[in-house]
Amino acid sequence: MAATLSVSAAIASVNANVSRMQPVSMPQALVFKPSLYCRRNARNVAAMATVDVETSTEVVTIGSSETPEIVKTITEAWDKLDDKYAVTALGVAGIVAVFAASGVISAIDRLPLVPGILELVGIGYTGWFAYRNLFFTDDRQALIEKIKCTYCDIIGDE
Repeated sequence: MAATLSVSAAIASVNANVSRMQPVSMPQALVFKPSLYCRRNARNVAAMATVDVETSTEVVTIGSSETPEIVKTITEAWDKLDDKYAVTALGVAGIVAVFAASGVISAIDRLPLVPGILELVGIGYTGWFAYRNLFFTDDRQALIEKIKCTYCDIIGDE
């Protein structure tokens, strides 16, 4: 019984101490009052309305007023076109195709084995092309002639 009394007496003394304790105050949040803040800053600012009597009608030019040669060339080529709608549609389709191809290539690149295999295929094709067209003089001359012929077909005969 003595042990029980001592435990219950200890609990009673703890309960008595708890009841006498003051509640802990939590830090108050700072309240921002914009009206007071603005009023305080407004006292330190002096504002004065002014009227500018003189107005300038001077036009300032920056750089040259001539358009670059490439802009003139593009404008002339655009004016020569008959079907501007089709050219614009082809340009937009080309941009969409570039974004789609970029997405496909990035998706293929994320696959585990495909990038390594494609790299080996590229190295093999480069070796085959070099052996076939670049090692021997006759083959090099034929390749140069083929490139010149293709260039003339695209650009025009000179």
